[in-house]
Amino acid sequence: MQETTNPKTLYDKIFDEHVVRTEKDGTSTLYIDRHLVHEVTSAQAFEGLRLAGRKLWRNTSIVATADHNTPTTGWEKGMDGITDPIAHLQVITLDKNLAENGCAAYFPFLSRGQGVIHVMGPEEGAILPGMTVVCGDSHTSTHGACAAIAFGIGTSEVEHVMATQTLLTKKMKNMLVKVDGKLKTGVFGKDLALAVIGKIGTAGGTGYAIEFAGSAIRELSMEGRMTLCNMAIEAGARCGIVAVDEKTIEYMKGRPLAPEGKQWEHAVEYWKTLHSDEGANFDTVIEINASEIVPMVTWGTSPEMVVPITGSTPFPENQPDPVKREGWKRAYKYMGLEPGTQMTEIYPNSIFIGSCTNGRIEDLRAAAYVVKKLGKKVAPNIKLALVVPGSGLVREIAEKEGLDQIFIQAGFEWRRPGCSMCLAMNADKLSEGDRCASTSNRNFEGRQGNKSRTHLCSPAMAAAAAIEGHFVDVRKIF
Repeated sequence: MQETTNPKTLYDKIFDEHVVRTEKDGTSTLYIDRHLVHEVTSAQAFEGLRLAGRKLWRNTSIVATADHNTPTTGWEKGMDGITDPIAHLQVITLDKNLAENGCAAYFPFLSRGQGVIHVMGPEEGAILPGMTVVCGDSHTSTHGACAAIAFGIGTSEVEHVMATQTLLTKKMKNMLVKVDGKLKTGVFGKDLALAVIGKIGTAGGTGYAIEFAGSAIRELSMEGRMTLCNMAIEAGARCGIVAVDEKTIEYMKGRPLAPEGKQWEHAVEYWKTLHSDEGANFDTVIEINASEIVPMVTWGTSPEMVVPITGSTPFPENQPDPVKREGWKRAYKYMGLEPGTQMTEIYPNSIFIGSCTNGRIEDLRAAAYVVKKLGKKVAPNIKLALVVPGSGLVREIAEKEGLDQIFIQAGFEWRRPGCSMCLAMNADKLSEGDRCASTSNRNFEGRQGNKSRTHLCSPAMAAAAAIEGHFVDVRKIF
């Protein structure tokens, strides 16, 4: 095999292949292969094009769905089920804009394939290895699991991509997060993601593209890798990425928008080159032993405020950074917790299983396994327990496998797909003071509702908390 004379990281390979032009200051015009579109950040962009008399440069790059504002109940009422007037306007505006402009694929509200854009995108084969992918949503990093450069952009950038099929950007630095060893049973991609964030902090990845590699990453399913890349943004990185292996190729096979026949053969041949070359330089390397990771739960108002389920909330006086120390004190006041509280002594009153982080079929299977194994109903102190599939297809698979009945019989609400209670942009919101075990990605103040309190964890951990009424070490259940 010929030795690589100029070894490159996976991120650099894909980036360099998509550069149209680079200025002296390092700003590059980057060609964009796939543009994911939803109802919240696209309306102004389409209107901007309309006012400027421009058309979409390449409408076949666009794959779209409605997800942020769509309700998870009341679908029998059709569009009237969207009771918020702004949300209703955004959804019908998306319908109108895509009807006028065309696209590669559109999954409107109420359709079979509709779902969270970062769940239904990969399952439709819209994201392929080697692509550059953007969306007006920060968790676009999810798609890096498909060996693509994927990141979120702002509304003005959405319009720019629509008009030119390019984006002005600068190349990021490269960080390697190498995870070797084996995750213990009951420990998932979400726990790994939270462990990484706990180690490097929410600013640790600022300015970087993070490549996740190592034996533990290769052992993860594609769904687990998507969870990990989804949370890369919470570590401050703009994107996360995982190299192609046989799991990647097998996942892509037969998807609606994936290549077929001779094109498939050529694609696979190219995809197999999508890995960092031996000797490629990384600006920063983080090494983690997977066997040391236990189920993780956040206690504060930032994803980096996280501890193992076996631990307790930390003492501010032990935090040497004065800024972080004050942040901890504010977080304790907001969360209604005291330092030194055992994580197993925290009692949520709400449960949310879903989102672009953990709304895939693998996530629902893990949660349902825990519920069935415990064999009890939702604890009396839990006033709301939602299970929201990440897409219509995930919901169909779950119902064929009987997962919905496991949840329903235990006292969970089985909902329609959507972003739901990940963020307070639709009808699924927490009330003031509510404490939620959530499988979503952010625990900022008010993220799930005004003055609500969020604890991030894996689907298995959230399911166990729902049944037991407090956080428990889910490893004892598996």
